[in-house]
Amino acid sequence: MTDKILILGGRGRIGSSVAQDITANTQAKITVTGRTTPEVTVQQKESSQIQFLALDLADHEGLRNAIASHNLVIHCAGPFMYRDATVLKVCIEEGINYLDVSDNRAFTRKALACREAAANKGVTAIINTGIFPGISNSMVRRDVEQLDQAEKIHLSYVVAGSGGAGVTVMRTTFLGLQEPFEAWIDNEWKLIKPYSARETIQFPKPYGKAGVYWFDMPEAFTLVDSFPVKTVITKFGSIPDLYNHLTWIAAHIFPSAWLKNPNSIEFLSQVSYRMTQVSDRFSGIGVAIRSEVSGYKNNQLATSCSTLLHEDTAVAAGAGTGSIAELVLAGKLEKPGVWPVEQALSTELFEETMQHRGIKLH
Repeated sequence: MTDKILILGGRGRIGSSVAQDITANTQAKITVTGRTTPEVTVQQKESSQIQFLALDLADHEGLRNAIASHNLVIHCAGPFMYRDATVLKVCIEEGINYLDVSDNRAFTRKALACREAAANKGVTAIINTGIFPGISNSMVRRDVEQLDQAEKIHLSYVVAGSGGAGVTVMRTTFLGLQEPFEAWIDNEWKLIKPYSARETIQFPKPYGKAGVYWFDMPEAFTLVDSFPVKTVITKFGSIPDLYNHLTWIAAHIFPSAWLKNPNSIEFLSQVSYRMTQVSDRFSGIGVAIRSEVSGYKNNQLATSCSTLLHEDTAVAAGAGTGSIAELVLAGKLEKPGVWPVEQALSTELFEETMQHRGIKLH
């Protein structure tokens, strides 16, 4: 029987990258959704595996019918700050496996609260797939496993220009500046102001030394649950550095009420996106991730470090989600319940799928 995958939000930059990865690595039939019927896309012309379905997530009956007619659902319709766990709950009720590219702490908590229900129905649900979170989580797990005892996780990401993503990713960045967030530091939760405490990190060429700042990511708390560490740091930065300074101004100078206004967020997102359309020509749209885990090996202080580089952030995100979809469809990844990537995907399978896609870990 041919596998059938439903990609909600499959017309967006990330959703379409997920679809492209799956068509390149499986024989599955894919249905991508959007709220309006588009003209035939290049993606659809190139692949007979992909079809389109007009679907609004607010149409609960239509959503349930679409989910029930597939055997894997991939939720790519962000920003996830605005989403609840409805899609996941319907998947659980219908007994359909689920993945998403969520990147929001509140959404992640709502999803994890469904773990017992998913386990009882035999549904494997893996959240926060993609590049970061997603591949980044697996890099940390890989480094933790190199040590006898891990104590500190420092996870940094840098994205060039738009990263090849759309306006939704811009919205997500500015939405992440609205409120202080909790980070696990020295065995206690402490409130951190977004885009603070700039740090210069050495990334692989061509990025080299780049500035990164505190940023609220699901890894900031899922890694604490996954590994018995004392500290977890998650920092993000942009290239060119001008964007870091503009984002810092938005986080620290703009009135808080202004950042909480949807119209303001939309204005900042549209302006930023237009700026990156120019700078992308010079900066590229790649991504670099650096995972550093410190602790003990053979009763001595030790550090394990991994880096990853990809020329297209959106394509890398597609690979992160598509690789997990491939494993779920093949029956190689089956773990009923709701899990972040690092609690579901073994390092062996992670390395195997990355190597198959030509993504190198250093």
